[in-house]
Amino acid sequence: MRREPTLAEKLFWKALRKIEIPGSHFRRQSSLGPYVVDFICHHHRVIIEVDGGIHDLPHVASRDADRQSWLESRGYTVIRIPNELAIYDPHTAVQRVISILDAGSPTPNPSPQGGGER
Repeated sequence: MRREPTLAEKLFWKALRKIEIPGSHFRRQSSLGPYVVDFICHHHRVIIEVDGGIHDLPHVASRDADRQSWLESRGYTVIRIPNELAIYDPHTAVQRVISILDAGSPTPNPSPQGGGER
């Protein structure tokens, strides 16, 4: 496990910590099974990976696909954020995460289902 985060991870982490969605507590560099993920929110079952150019290499992409498949089989959604977005526009990267968290949240006051009463 890396002791020092990359610049992209540092900038993204700084922006991510400002999320104010109930249950959106993220941990950095957390282990899950045989893997260490960049960021994880167990409550929403979301994992965020901040990926650099090395992840474009075929053997790394193949390993990432196997890893992602394993994580998703445990009920997690894996979001991949490119380094460039995390560095140059971390706000947009975090907005992407928020939209996924919001999509998975139930409506607070759902409208009644079905028709009227007879």
